[in-house]
Amino acid sequence: MGRGTIDLLMAIHSHQPEGNFDWVFAEAYEKSYLPFLESLYRRPRLKMSLHYSGCLLDWMADKHPEFIGMLKEMVGRGQVEMLGGGYYEPILTLIPERDILGQVKLMNEKLREFTGKPAAGVWLTERVWEPTLIKPLAKAGIKYAIVDDWHFSYVGQKPDDTTGYYVTEDDGEKLFIFPGSEKLRYLMPFKLPHETVDYMRGQKDKGVASKIFADDGEKFGVWPGTHKWVYEEKWLENFFNALESESPWLKTTMFSDYIRDNGPTGRIYLTCASYREMMEWSGGYFKNFLVKYPEANSMQKKMQFVSGLVAEAKPSASRKALEYIYKSQCNCAYWHGVFGGLYLNHLRSAVYSNIIKAQKELDKAAHKKADWVEVVETDFDCDSYDEVLISNSKIELDISPHNGGSIFELDFKPLALNLTNTLARRREPYHDKALEKAKAAGAQGNKSDGIDSIHDVSRAKDAELVADLSYDWYRRVSLIDHFLKEGTTVKDFAASRYGESGDFVDGEYKYSARNAKPGAGAARLEMSRDGNYYGADGAASPVRIVKTISVKPNKAGFDVEYTVTNTGSKELAPRFGIEFSYSLKDPHLNKVGEAGGIKNICVNDQWYGVKVDLEFSEEASLWYFPIETVSDSEQGLERTYQEVALLFHWGLKLAPGGSWKVKFSKNIKIEE
Repeated sequence: MGRGTIDLLMAIHSHQPEGNFDWVFAEAYEKSYLPFLESLYRRPRLKMSLHYSGCLLDWMADKHPEFIGMLKEMVGRGQVEMLGGGYYEPILTLIPERDILGQVKLMNEKLREFTGKPAAGVWLTERVWEPTLIKPLAKAGIKYAIVDDWHFSYVGQKPDDTTGYYVTEDDGEKLFIFPGSEKLRYLMPFKLPHETVDYMRGQKDKGVASKIFADDGEKFGVWPGTHKWVYEEKWLENFFNALESESPWLKTTMFSDYIRDNGPTGRIYLTCASYREMMEWSGGYFKNFLVKYPEANSMQKKMQFVSGLVAEAKPSASRKALEYIYKSQCNCAYWHGVFGGLYLNHLRSAVYSNIIKAQKELDKAAHKKADWVEVVETDFDCDSYDEVLISNSKIELDISPHNGGSIFELDFKPLALNLTNTLARRREPYHDKALEKAKAAGAQGNKSDGIDSIHDVSRAKDAELVADLSYDWYRRVSLIDHFLKEGTTVKDFAASRYGESGDFVDGEYKYSARNAKPGAGAARLEMSRDGNYYGADGAASPVRIVKTISVKPNKAGFDVEYTVTNTGSKELAPRFGIEFSYSLKDPHLNKVGEAGGIKNICVNDQWYGVKVDLEFSEEASLWYFPIETVSDSEQGLERTYQEVALLFHWGLKLAPGGSWKVKFSKNIKIEE
């Protein structure tokens, strides 16, 4: 038997990441956030729940305080319920429990300040759910959270049958769970309003008590084609008209009111999940992004490592540092789906910048003088191998002896800048689909009953972008040791289409580290590997590489000394190279090129205002080229500049037992 009424609970989530360009905030505000709220404001009988990330709220309070005033009025008149969450929009399962509590409480403090009321529920970033969230959310005073009905399918529930809210618990701590409807996500706003109304009527007639729509505010004006569709062609006005005209049976209800008036539908214990598209992008579990992208893992583990240092610091030292750590937990740069995310250099840079600022605050609180340098050995990325962190007042080098003896992070503290914020080129599923999508787009007919969802957008330009793609077989960082196959050209190397004639690129180096004596000397890290060089005939010859890094106090740079030794019984004539990659852009190096007789070079980045000088004891040949990726975005596939790669190489002649040496220094300075 059908019901007389059905409740429609709507939650609109809006977010711009920490570090995004101001013009992006402004465009989203003008195209989506403002016109949507103004439309809702004019309909006081319609009720809705709204969520704005703390990053976005701060921007609005600074640029458009009238928007905050409108929100406060709508909350006061009982039309809008604000949703909380992590203040800087973290994936809660990626951050320590102490930071979950801190970020959720910080958001509620700000909501109380802005609107007069704290939030009873949270918006889970990307609806990433793990059962471990129950206790910290309950401890933070949260009563409910919103996931997708897709989550319920993993425990045997049919998504279309879900309704209302469900109770879950962990060790006696209780939380209510609302299942957002995937069906409604694809109807609103992409189909005509009557299709949503018809669906809700059908659910009512089946005896369903309520349905939940929970999705991004950007789809109402920022996603491709939506501003024209939603506002100029009046989808939102027509949709709101339909809700008001059908109000005798279709009730718009806020989440807290629904809980007050209705008991739970049942008990549920959900497994780790997210919405369907995210499950596809991540390979079934969100943390798989940390496996697919070592760069994301490095950021996340460095954030956790420094968060731990902040937690151990004295309260007087940790307040400002904690703010920076919270900012560094903003989720967007840690993963990739249909949006640029991890592929956007400036978002990764913002994460690292905030981590470095937190470290600087800790240095300041410790009253360290300028003449300090220290070495820390720790498995901060939890791979069972120790990394070596060497730092002074100006720089920090994070080095991985077990992965090629490479420098995977080089921080320039005066600018809070990670110069090795790089990204390797990887094959993504949409690369292979690009040609198919381009062909299919030409065969599709015009649609008269709506517009494409962002997940269905195809662009003819995609095929051109993927036609000449190259992929890397190792992580593009610095101090990588190569033996080049005979005949390799700079174009081969830039395209990662060449034969490596050694096993040093990602091989394990033994190491010994030594701290500087107080007030004098340098910290030193010596790394060595006994590996193989493979000649033109493919035969293996034993070779030893020893490289020593020295860092002095108060110096924005470091020195490196290499020794390559033929430990075999026959003469060798290898071409040996050392690769550096910097997340900088020097217009003189922004092409595939080569030069000879190099003893010094300056990489000059005018965007960040920083110069990197390298000086060698032996003349080198130089290959240089930009690394660009092609990633999916709201507008289709896009090519993005990531870093400049430099390979310094030498032709060696090594008699049995013979050695070759080179020394070089690197200095970093602010462009004046």
